Amino acid sequence: MNATSKGLWLGTLGVLIFSLTLPLTRMAVGSVAQPQLSGVFIAMGRAAVAGTLSLFFLLATRAPRPRRGDWPLILATSLGAVFGFPLFTSIAMRYVEAVHASVMLGVLPLATAMVGAWLHRQRPSAGFWLCAVVGSALVAAFSMLHSGNAIAAAGMGVHWADALLLLAMLCAAVSYGAGAKLAGRMRADHVICWALVIALPLSLPAVLAAWPQNAITPQAWWAFGYVAVFSMWIGFFAWYRGLALGGTVRVSQVQLIQPFLSMLFAVPLLGETLDAVTVAFGLAVIATVFIGKKMPVGTATQMATGVTP
Repeated sequence: MNATSKGLWLGTLGVLIFSLTLPLTRMAVGSVAQPQLSGVFIAMGRAAVAGTLSLFFLLATRAPRPRRGDWPLILATSLGAVFGFPLFTSIAMRYVEAVHASVMLGVLPLATAMVGAWLHRQRPSAGFWLCAVVGSALVAAFSMLHSGNAIAAAGMGVHWADALLLLAMLCAAVSYGAGAKLAGRMRADHVICWALVIALPLSLPAVLAAWPQNAITPQAWWAFGYVAVFSMWIGFFAWYRGLALGGTVRVSQVQLIQPFLSMLFAVPLLGETLDAVTVAFGLAVIATVFIGKKMPVGTATQMATGVTP
């Protein structure tokens, strides 16, 4: 098996693990009517648990200290994957269903490819950018069509929760690009571990301050355990290694299946339903991402000379 194929398979394994994140985060936070763990506790708690595991893992594997030039990328990975994405999604998931959130994050593969292209000094074609605009417009239209859901009932405008999900997408894309670049010169499992360990001085005090005072169901605790150990830690072992082996732009394409997997998991886990509108928008968003991946993405020199890859 060549490096590209191995990268795609590892990326697929990472996506499979990540696809349970939104449904189980929804289970952990509960609903407006029946709240469980707070979004801040889940975000900081998963970082604290995974960070503690990472500390022992780095010691056990005798991980070398990152080079001075690696720290900015480790910080970017930490800000996006450890703080930004978990915090924004955990807060938003109390007000939206997992199916809705899955569609909202459906443009993440394209965003990841764009960040990867920028980090590797590539220049997407006009067709690539057109697909990005169309995909974003579809997401905005879906958001407006669902403005009468539980968010409005809770007195929170739909655009605010959706804005949090879009910010989460941006954070994830940046952390994926930075982590993939690091994984090209250090062990992929060490990348996420260092990002988690440097976050411990913030995540540990924060989770203690946000410790729940109300009774929490065992189901919510089990869901929290999954997002802390698998979504925040183990999933990144496979994901960053896959991005490094197969290339960020190419391997990020396997994220196309993540929204559908998340929707499918949400049905048995949360009792949610898939309506025709949601499925249609999900397919349309993924189609724009798929087409965008087919558009030429060359280096600045190639584009300037008219040579396409």
